[in-house]
Amino acid sequence: MREIIFDTETTGLDRLDDRIIEIGGVELVNRFPTGRTFHVYINPEGRPVNPEALAVHGISNEQLLDKPLFAGILQDFLDFIDGAKLIAHNATFDMGFINAELNRLGHPPIHNDRVVDTLALARRKHPMGPNSLDALCRRYGIDNSHRTMHGALLDSQLLAEVYIELIGGKQTALGLTVSDQTKNRNEAGESAAIVIMQRKVALPSRLSEAEKLAHAALVAKLGEKAIWNERIEAQ
Repeated sequence: MREIIFDTETTGLDRLDDRIIEIGGVELVNRFPTGRTFHVYINPEGRPVNPEALAVHGISNEQLLDKPLFAGILQDFLDFIDGAKLIAHNATFDMGFINAELNRLGHPPIHNDRVVDTLALARRKHPMGPNSLDALCRRYGIDNSHRTMHGALLDSQLLAEVYIELIGGKQTALGLTVSDQTKNRNEAGESAAIVIMQRKVALPSRLSEAEKLAHAALVAKLGEKAIWNERIEAQ
């Protein structure tokens, strides 16, 4: 399963008039980072950066003068996200801007069924909040001390760690079946499948006779249809 954790920075909050000026993305495969990333700054085509937005991300108009237009990075972005689930924090904001940019270029929108909103996940899991990215980093012990300002790639990297925790932590990808990847090496360096041995004789019960009698008395009070009766008969 391939997923892209992504984030955007913009000139302001109005997706109809403001423009995307930065996109960052991190690739996960089976919920583990692959090391592949996507990061670009984008020229907003004359749209000035709102002072309030500048205070958040620190990206000035002057820094964007020599950067490519959205049309110039579009294919690379589409190639990077191709076939993947898209994960964003407050995804409505980011996808609104992405689809507005696509619409300007006559490109079809990205549908919501490809998108997972980690803010919605966090609100379900932690209904009392707070659920900002910084708050979630603190909750899960993720070091965000280097996040002095918002940045699309840095925020994507932090969100990737938060996302793994939101869906159950790093052990969610562990399985109990033996695959080509879960093999040991013998002394000769050859692959050797892990074999799980079964006991030939079950271990004796550690219950005392008094405990068995007490349990039987309790089950007797539950009635003839109690499933514990089947277990007692099997013994």
